[in-house]
Amino acid sequence: MTHAFSTFPALPRSLLLAAVCAGLAAPVAAQAPEGEATFINAEGTEIGTASLTGTPVGLLIELDLTDLPPETWHGFHIHETGECDAEGGFESAGGHFSVTENTAHGFLVEGGPHSGDMPNQYVAADGTLKAEVFTPYAFYGGEQDNVTGRALMLHSGPDDYESQPSGDAGDRIACAVIE
Repeated sequence: MTHAFSTFPALPRSLLLAAVCAGLAAPVAAQAPEGEATFINAEGTEIGTASLTGTPVGLLIELDLTDLPPETWHGFHIHETGECDAEGGFESAGGHFSVTENTAHGFLVEGGPHSGDMPNQYVAADGTLKAEVFTPYAFYGGEQDNVTGRALMLHSGPDDYESQPSGDAGDRIACAVIE
């Protein structure tokens, strides 16, 4: 599996992480988003957007969603297919995006994570979710790890980062096709 870390085998991970953090210190607003995605809920109603910005070492996703269950944690993933059929419970988006078939789900398991695994997200008391999420495992553009035409998915519960194949995060409650 290709990870941002494997691109720099001579660098210790701590140095690479420091470089990534230093690169993110610059204001994100100065960069134009390369991709957009509009989230819909299980009723098919638009509830927010995501802006995606490619970087040399991964993908930055800015979330701005409303009308979600307040004060709750939710699994957040990139799914393999860019289709969000609300009537079908968003099953049309397929499983988690993964560059290789042999990858396990989760940050806490050997052989993981999937390219589309990302940290859980918290919804505020007013039902809004505003976050910036960075993943070094997916890219905007590229040959095998490209997220264009895939889907962003928010689940009804938190991902446990280890249950196979998808973290036991519950139903799919919001979906967005990455343009």
